[in-house]
This record gives sequence, structure tokens and C-alpha cells, in this order.
Amino acid sequence: MVLSEISFLADKVFVHRWPHDTPLWDDSVKLKLDETISKNSEPKKIIVSEKSIKIQDFEFSHLKKIGISVPFFKDECRMIFESQFGELYAHIHITIKSAQYMDIFAKLKSWKSEFFPNDSNK
Repeated sequence: MVLSEISFLADKVFVHRWPHDTPLWDDSVKLKLDETISKNSEPKKIIVSEKSIKIQDFEFSHLKKIGISVPFFKDECRMIFESQFGELYAHIHITIKSAQYMDIFAKLKSWKSEFFPNDSNK
């Protein structure tokens, strides 16, 4: 099954540099990420395609250690992954609390199974 893009709004997204032995982010990059994603309380547009994820105006590629879950006692879906944007490395946490969170969860699990079948999250 070939999935087209998965597009949704995330309630919360947090992006930070990871792993710590990768190049430092300069202040302008940190500021732009904070203003548009991490410290912005507005919903963020997420577009998941075959091998990349676009969050607002940032495109994250080289995805690995992808975790997708529905936490106990919460009506939400979460996705966590490691990636690159440009030459920089990041760890991203996405939280979806919309009424469609289970549909989004199912689509994300199918996407991961199709495009990252060997990503074991270890």
C-alpha cells in the first residue's frame, strides 16, 4: 500500500538538539525554532511524506528511532523521532490531541511500517 502525504495539526511540538555530540545550533536557528515551533502555542502544521516530515517551514529528513504511541489515560497520540534538518541534528516530540488522534495514530503506524520497517526504536 502506497500512502500519500499525511497532513494534520499538532497541538504541541518540541524540537531540541540530539545527540549532544552533534554540531551546536547557532542562536538564530534556536530562536526561529522556538518562535515557530517549540514555544509557539498555536497548532503546528505537520506533513509526513515518504522519508521526511515537514513541521511549519522546517523539513526533517534522515529519520530514525521513530516512536508512535497513545499514552495511557490520555486522549492523544504522540510521535518522537530523531532526524536532521540541513546539517543539524534534532530530536522531535509531537503531540496530537484532536478528536481524530486515533485515525492519525493508525495512519502514522502504517507509514512507519511501510517506509521504516526495520526501525526498531532501540
